[in-house]
Amino acid sequence: MMQDKAFNDQKLTADLTRELIKERRADRRWKNIRFLLGLFVVMYIGIILFQMNSATVSMGDERKGYVSLVRLDGMIGQGEVFSAETVLPILKSAFSDKEAKGVILDIDSGGGTPVQASIIHDAIVELKKKYHKKVVVVGEDVMASGAYLVAVAGDKIYVNPNTITGSIGVIMKGFGFTDAIKKLGIQRRVITSGINKDRLDPFLPQTPDDVAKIRRVIGEVHHNFIDIVMEGRKGKLRGENSVLFSGDFWSGQSALTLGLVDGLGNLSDVMKKEFNVSSYKDYSQSESLLKSLVGQFGVSLGMALMQQPLLIG
Repeated sequence: MMQDKAFNDQKLTADLTRELIKERRADRRWKNIRFLLGLFVVMYIGIILFQMNSATVSMGDERKGYVSLVRLDGMIGQGEVFSAETVLPILKSAFSDKEAKGVILDIDSGGGTPVQASIIHDAIVELKKKYHKKVVVVGEDVMASGAYLVAVAGDKIYVNPNTITGSIGVIMKGFGFTDAIKKLGIQRRVITSGINKDRLDPFLPQTPDDVAKIRRVIGEVHHNFIDIVMEGRKGKLRGENSVLFSGDFWSGQSALTLGLVDGLGNLSDVMKKEFNVSSYKDYSQSESLLKSLVGQFGVSLGMALMQQPLLIG
């Protein structure tokens, strides 16, 4: 009898423990659900507010007219803020604003990959045709290399007298470690299925054939760059091609003399001169705000799930 009673007590304790665990799991589950629902509500309100004010209005009275402003800053390349994936949706929003008198691209970049720069350039040209919007570019501290390639898609280009401008060229950089690995007693082992597959390997000696190949490739890219600039600045360039396309860079003042830009001025000057307005809608800023909200929500969701592992499944 005593053994039966002890067994029943143990069974009762186990049953109570299981029920208590289930209850606590349910409480945590509903607590987490309420937390996620709260996040969804906050996110929904944020999106509604974003849609009500799809771009930041600044500098003056919007009722007198405004332009769409897109800021293009930093290195051009995949995964960067200045990339086709990020920039193209912003450009589309800016161009499709029917009330905007035009589009201003505010550029501050030393360049980047030719592919991303070309995609963005071509998109601007197509959007100009589709929406019949005048596009004016304003260069900030730097507008060089791939950033200048993007700039020539505009109808006019303005810079500060001190803006670093130009650098119409292509560069490929790397290192060679052949002597270093010899001194360290390291043997390089490479197996390829093509005789040129290991070209540019930094641990192998550079050959005259390697140099010739590199020059051909970057020469083709440079030629495409030149064609884009010649088309975008048709009838405006003043200077020898050997100088303009040497890869050199100039101050904004010298760039004006060479016909690489159309005038000197800052954002406020250009808005007044080209569009007779003192207000703009900053589409790049508003898109960044939405991405920030989405990013913060994603982080919060991830943290919630990590902190509540019992709720998965």
